[in-house]
Parts: sequence; C-alpha cells; structure tokens
Amino acid sequence: MDTFDYIVTGAGSAGAAIAARLSESGKHSVLLLEAGGRDTNPWIHIPLGFARTYINPAVNWKFESAPQPQLANRQLYLPRGKTLGGTSSINGMVYIRGNHADYDEWRQKGCEGWDWDSVLPYFKKAENQERGADAFHATGGPLRVSSHPPGFELADAVLEACEQAGVRRNPDFNGAQQEGCGYYQTTTANRRRWSTAKAYLVPAKGRANLEIRTGAHATKVLIENGRAVGVEYHSAGGRQVARAQGEVIVSGGAYGSPQLLLLSGIGPEAHLQEMGIPVVRDMPAVGSNLHDHFNTYLSWRCAKPITLNDLENSWPRKILAAAQYGLFRSGPMASNGIHAGLFARSDPRLERPDLQINLLEWSTLERTKDRVVPHPFPGFTLSPVHLRPDGRGTVRLASPDPLAPPRILFDFLRTDYDMRAILAGIKLVRKIAGQPALKPYIVEELAPGPSAASDDDLAEFVRQTGVSNHHPSSSCAMGTGPNSVVDPRLRVHGVAGLRVADASIMPQVVAGNTNAPSIMIGEKAAAMILEDAA
Repeated sequence: MDTFDYIVTGAGSAGAAIAARLSESGKHSVLLLEAGGRDTNPWIHIPLGFARTYINPAVNWKFESAPQPQLANRQLYLPRGKTLGGTSSINGMVYIRGNHADYDEWRQKGCEGWDWDSVLPYFKKAENQERGADAFHATGGPLRVSSHPPGFELADAVLEACEQAGVRRNPDFNGAQQEGCGYYQTTTANRRRWSTAKAYLVPAKGRANLEIRTGAHATKVLIENGRAVGVEYHSAGGRQVARAQGEVIVSGGAYGSPQLLLLSGIGPEAHLQEMGIPVVRDMPAVGSNLHDHFNTYLSWRCAKPITLNDLENSWPRKILAAAQYGLFRSGPMASNGIHAGLFARSDPRLERPDLQINLLEWSTLERTKDRVVPHPFPGFTLSPVHLRPDGRGTVRLASPDPLAPPRILFDFLRTDYDMRAILAGIKLVRKIAGQPALKPYIVEELAPGPSAASDDDLAEFVRQTGVSNHHPSSSCAMGTGPNSVVDPRLRVHGVAGLRVADASIMPQVVAGNTNAPSIMIGEKAAAMILEDAA
C-alpha cells in the first residue's frame, strides 16, 4: 500500500499549487491524484482553443444542473476541467482577483486571516506580472499574467463607448480600484495558456518526493477514529488505496469537493442515509450554500467582418489564422476573444460593483453542451454578469455511485434584487451599445432584440436565457458556525487531518472571475499546512 505525507485530490487551480508548494522543500512526500488525463490536448495551450475544450468530454466533465424551476425548467451546462490544471486548462483565462472588500467581508464573517491585506501577499506570491511589480503586483511567481496583444478594434470601440456612457477607464482591475472599464489581463505567456499545470506542475515534475497520478478518480476519504488516513481512488487498475501520514487535502472544486466529502460520509445525515452511505459526521453545510455568478448574453450583428464568427465560418480565414499562430504566435488564435470589460454598480447606492460586463467577440446561434454554432455573419456579444446573487444552491449525490456526476441545483433569481440587478446590467449594456463609438459597428440587436422593451419582456428573456457564469463557489464554505464546513485554516470541522482548499471554501463568491482567487487559496493553504506541520 502506498503511503505519503500528504495526499491532494484534484490537480486544478488550487490543487496543483498546493502539491507543488508542499513538495518544494523536498522534505515531504506528496501524492497528487487527478481523475483526468495529462494536458496534452493541443487546444488546451492555444488561447482561442478554449472554444474547443468547452465541449470536449476528453478534458471536460461536462456537468449539467438539475432542471431550474426559476429558469423555465432548463438544465444549465456546467463545464469543468478534467485534466492536469483542472478548469485553469479550459477556462477563458481572464485574470481577475475580485474586489478588496470581498475579502474584508470574509474576515467580518469570522474568517481570520482572509481579509484583503492578508490575501494580497499570496496573490503576489503566485504572480509573474508582465507589467512589472508594484504595490499590487509581483514578478517571479509561477503564474504568468499578460496583457492582450494590441490591434482589436472592436474592443477599442466598446471601451470608447463605455466612456461615452459615463463609465471611467480603469487601467488595472486588480489594482487600487475595481470599478470602471478597461482591458483584461490573462493567464497566458508568449501567447500560450498558462494553466496551473504549466505554472506549478511542470517545474515540480522532476521532484522525487512528488508523485502525480492521472486517471485517478478519488472516490472516498478514508477516516479512522475521527481522522483522515488516506484516499480510495478508481483507476484503470480498479480500486486503489493510498495512505496519508500527515493530511488529506481535498481540491476537487465547488462540485467535486462536496461530492467527495458526501461519498466519505461527511454531510447532511438525512441525505447520506437516503444514499445508503454510513454517516461519519453529520454536517448540513456540506454541499449547501452553492454560490455562483449569473449572466445572460446580448448580441449584435456587426457591420464589419472583424469578429470570431468570421473566422469560424470561413475555411480560408481558419487556414490563415493557423498559419499566423503557428509561425508568429499572432492573429486571432493568439488571444481569447475576451479582451475588455467593465465593473459597475446596479444601483449607485451600493458600496461596490455588483455587475461585470464582458465583451465576447463572437455571437452564437446555438450554445449547448455538445456544440457552439456562431451566427453565419459577423457578430459580437456583451454579457452582463450579476456578481453578488442572493440565491444559494446545493450539490448533492445523484446516486451512491462515486463515478456518477453530482446533482447540482442553483437558486438563481431568488429575490427581487437578483432580477433588478441583472435587468440593470442589460440596460447598461444597451446604453453602451447605443453610443456613437459603436454606431459604425452595429447593424441590429440580435438578442433579446428591439421587441423586448419593457421590464417584463426583459425578465422573460432572462428566465429563458440566463445561465451560470461558471464561477461556482461556497459549497464547503469557510467559517466558524454551523453553516460552514472548514475553519479559517481550511480544516474540516471535527475531522482531523482533513482540509478542503479550492473555490468551494469561499464564504461567498468574489466579485469577478474565480481562477486567480482559487490559485491564491491554494498558495495560502499550502503555507498554512506547512506552518502547522512545523
């Protein structure tokens, strides 16, 4: 039987960072288990390739939610990475940390050591910032953060329109302030994706004290006398067991981590009994409090053939783009097509932004878990995202089969505020689209279309088209009370030797993309684990 000091389940945004940092000194033996395969798919490494990995079951779990009653009983598609690097290997690569006040609010909820001043050093420890170091950024870390290549005229026009609509420019969403409009930075280097597999595991893979096993799906944390002592996992050879002399760190993400705890007998007693799983610890908060951003898509027919629709709909353009990228690392494939955006407040009385609006340089006729079909003409999208929804959902077992996907239920549009906020986002998007700077680019509004004019019309559009923005969190929330799963040092309440470290521990989702915060959580978790072991 294999024995290690530490076992980490999940090689994603947080897990890869944790395994690399725990093995860095050479003093500790570390086993990293990843259910997916190695990150050898070439589309992973091309920035625009995420349009392909979005629907590829070889590298994507392709989860779906349960039918959502408040969203016309639709099932929402929920892509998650199934490869080294996890979702950092298939996401849109946008580098956003969230609002400073998000972390201060965590601290106010009892999460000592998670205020902005306390987490900033871990963001900086991870970062190798192309722009150089300053009070908010650092160089020398494993995670490469780069600015977009210049020359995308639609992004320039959208930002000019934002300013005409009264939104001020912000040169750095991850600096002193978040509010405003500007260009995004991405987790890329030399026009290649820079996932946590690339950032943390490639430099660590030669270490004798780090073993990385792919195709190893963790199915149960083994608990003896109230302590986690190992992990059961499924591989090509069948059921396997690895023992941990120190700790087990669960890093399966906001869907995978609660699922693994539930399979291990940690969770709501009634649900575990319903599934026929022996109850190790009754913990109602496991899989509860699921928090995510909510968004929809407004799209326009573009007057100029400068969008990614034009690339996807033309073989000559595809061949040219492949040649540009292959020879010079330039052209449309060298970027993610999400060049710019803004943060704003749905109500001026709010203390901080609760809306993010993303420019997507494409528009879709059809978008499902199996295919994405662009309009047969130039198009682009402005997507309003509600960053602070009231609704909280659940992650539960659909069956006791550990290889079955979990049952995921959101509670979007739970309150009047949830609807008011997304409607405010739609109206701001339309205001921006109506500015002079975008007049030369717009032929017509495709969705929701000019016939959707009243709030009732727009609310129905939201119910029929609104989706998860793929930033799930909080399903193993950190805190000190009964509505939490882990304490501020990420130790599972009442189970020794077991921690959870990924986006699931967020007390509430941060206001922005969650990859960078998940990496920060991994960095901070590793530091705490080593500190506690000293």
